[in-house]
Amino acid sequence: MNPRFIMVGGFLGAGKTTTVSRLARHYTSKGLKVGIVTNDQTTDLVDTHSLRSQGFDVGEVAGACFCCNFNELTSTVDKLADEALPDVFLAEPVGSCTDLVATVIRPLTHVYKRPFDIAPYGVILKPSHGMKILKGEGKGGFSPKAEYIFRKQLEEADFIILNRIDELTAEQVSELTSLLVAEFPDRSIIQTSARTGAGFDELTSFLEQRGQFGRRVMELDYDVYAEGEAELGWLNSQVAVSSANEFDLDALLLDIISRLHQRFIEKGAEAAHLKTIGLCDGFYAVSNLVSNSTGPELSLPSHTKTKSANVVVNARVATDPTELESLVRSEVAAACQSIGANQTVTTLQSFRPGRPVPTHRILETV
Repeated sequence: MNPRFIMVGGFLGAGKTTTVSRLARHYTSKGLKVGIVTNDQTTDLVDTHSLRSQGFDVGEVAGACFCCNFNELTSTVDKLADEALPDVFLAEPVGSCTDLVATVIRPLTHVYKRPFDIAPYGVILKPSHGMKILKGEGKGGFSPKAEYIFRKQLEEADFIILNRIDELTAEQVSELTSLLVAEFPDRSIIQTSARTGAGFDELTSFLEQRGQFGRRVMELDYDVYAEGEAELGWLNSQVAVSSANEFDLDALLLDIISRLHQRFIEKGAEAAHLKTIGLCDGFYAVSNLVSNSTGPELSLPSHTKTKSANVVVNARVATDPTELESLVRSEVAAACQSIGANQTVTTLQSFRPGRPVPTHRILETV
């Protein structure tokens, strides 16, 4: 039987990594081997560290999105296939990318030599920005060009995953569902919480379907797409933290996120996604900020104290990357100083994503 290929899309901060993690645990519990492929515009990805810390086989496609680095995607899949022999591949694309049916799913079917059993393509709706964007209030925190990407991601989906329902009221879930039905009337909508597992039986049942998926032909203005992506400042960094005395790892990560959240509000810079992971002696913790309006959260606590840790910071924010780098450097230093810890930035990359140039783009339904 050919390995199953499941790609889960969605905007930055939608909950893709948490969803992929829960799906991986589900398939592993069924006795299946799972390989995961993460994706980013650069290296030092929180998602990769987090998933590997959970014991999964993870390959990372870094330096460009799946569509623009298709050969690296297939090489990563080949390596996982040769080493781990997965029954299921879970792929998590960059959260600012769209047109993935034409540039990833169809090339996997028609260009790549390894046969796959392609699952329905699900895109996760991010409620915090989705409600504002779908209501057309012009208050989503991003420009119309970035919102264009958000809508296009949903347009090409075989089905839509309304995630984070544990954070919403019943009225908000109902309103979001109604907005999705009105704009995408032919899409199935599955309500889930990747954090609690609510709705995951329905999600996994939907993913088990066989048929003709990834066949939606979508018109896309690549000029608008490129300009929308370029409005986001991108930063990935690793910081070595050490202290003569033990410090609370969870509290440090949450403090870093909270300090940056406040600075983003002061600067009028909307956070698409800010996340940190702290790793030390087999323990790890993750803290997130998915929008300025929702605020920081400790999504995976470690409940540990330590004298040293490796802290990875990923930030995607609607601001100039030079400004973003300055903010991250200063607030990480301030958070470490507040606990009497030393910090050394070991790697840091900040930039705006370049224009997407897909390796393949197959619009015809073959």
